[in-house]
Amino acid sequence: MRTGLSQHTSMRQELRVNPRLYQAMDMLYMPMMDLQQHLKQELLANPFLELLEPEEEAQPEPATAKEEKEQKDKQDEVDWEEILLNGFEVGGTREQYEQLEYTEPVTVESRNLIDHLRDQLQMLVLTPRQLLLAEEFLGNVNEEGYLAAPLEDILNSVNLLLSGHVRVSGEDGDGGEDGGLETFEIPSAAGGSANASAPSSSSSPPFYTLQEAEEMLTVIQRLDPSGTGARDLRECLLIQLVELADTSSLTYRLVAEAFPDLIAHRWNDLAKRFGVEPGAVQTAADQLSRLDPKPGLKYSQQSDGYIIPDLIVDKIGTRYHVFLNDTGMPRLRLSRSYQEIARDKKKMTPENREFIASKMNSANWMIQAIEQRRQTMLKVMNFIVDRQRDFFEKGIEYLKPLTLREVAEVINMHESTVSRVTNEKFVQTPRGVLPLKFFFSSALSTASGEDASARSIRAKLEKMVGEENSAKPLTDQQIVHLFQEQGIQIARRTVAKYRDQLGILPARMRKRV
Repeated sequence: MRTGLSQHTSMRQELRVNPRLYQAMDMLYMPMMDLQQHLKQELLANPFLELLEPEEEAQPEPATAKEEKEQKDKQDEVDWEEILLNGFEVGGTREQYEQLEYTEPVTVESRNLIDHLRDQLQMLVLTPRQLLLAEEFLGNVNEEGYLAAPLEDILNSVNLLLSGHVRVSGEDGDGGEDGGLETFEIPSAAGGSANASAPSSSSSPPFYTLQEAEEMLTVIQRLDPSGTGARDLRECLLIQLVELADTSSLTYRLVAEAFPDLIAHRWNDLAKRFGVEPGAVQTAADQLSRLDPKPGLKYSQQSDGYIIPDLIVDKIGTRYHVFLNDTGMPRLRLSRSYQEIARDKKKMTPENREFIASKMNSANWMIQAIEQRRQTMLKVMNFIVDRQRDFFEKGIEYLKPLTLREVAEVINMHESTVSRVTNEKFVQTPRGVLPLKFFFSSALSTASGEDASARSIRAKLEKMVGEENSAKPLTDQQIVHLFQEQGIQIARRTVAKYRDQLGILPARMRKRV
């Protein structure tokens, strides 16, 4: 066996994906707003691309005015060819030809729940030691307003912080690397301060106690919004009831003394326990709806998710028409100035010709890719409208089952392409603004041989529950029988699954007495 380097030739087949194909697939995936941002980046990178505003091509100028405009532009025309070939040192300064940079508006940071609580703490009469402990509590309040850590963990965390300051300040006092650290003053339990370099046998230890933590928790729970700092739902409701001075009512007693039975809707057991009628228990439980189970969300920083539909379905006469909602997005075109430069290749060096050819091909491809995306989205939505016409006419109960494969076969495209078209896209219809994925759902068999959409089955289930007798709510098995009467074959476990997805309680917990 010989070792060493050698060369040899061989033939093999490989499947390589053009980078432009990757970019085209990404553009097909993008919603309208993301596509606009992508085009802005392309316009900055490719000088052969420019924007054509819709008003520019929709309103042509009169011939006389156009001639006057061309004459005026000719007088003020910039020699772009000279600039491209020789740089910005000829014909004027660089700033003369560059447009002012557009700055995107930046959203201003809004105040959250912690800021709101901290402002209230600053208005209270608290010692520096108490403020330090309060800050540790605020750091453990989650977005919903609940205390996300046990008191013991909060206590250990703030004491560990104090012990770390003591240890660092006391080390390397001989002028070593850390010897220059300043002495840290830790508030003492009595409200004064204990020097970190003091002996550990001090009569006033700096560490917080569990009693101090419990007292601070009471302070936090008195802040606005009511219910903040609660450790669970029960405590959150109790804090709000105390705030409302409702501590002697049956509602307060249900939450304070029988919360597990309350959330399980055991009305008869609760009625016997408190010596009242089951109807009175339900009435008292209904009073809890005026309370906020997640008080911190009103100060949440999550912004409203505004949706710009990518497509519009409008009924004109007796037909439904599909339009692409691209009126707010300017069209792309090739820059006329750079096209003239590209035609005259005699003055160009090989590097210039290569650069211009590359950018010109990229600009042409980008325009074609945008148009291909537009046509693909229209094809998919037109098929959906034809297939789901009954839904647009009669409602969600008439929504038919539909899969990506069915659409792909009809429009002669791959299933993955259809998936990219429908992902994160929205359509404005006479039935509201809906995601394109809304129209795709699995099928359930019926007695007539036709399939029913799982989404329409859930809508029918919700309607059945909404129309039921609250004194005798429908069980899952009874719902199965009602569907069978309509010719729909469905299992009881499927009904239970759909009921859970809709947030509908079991029949026992929906019963009213």
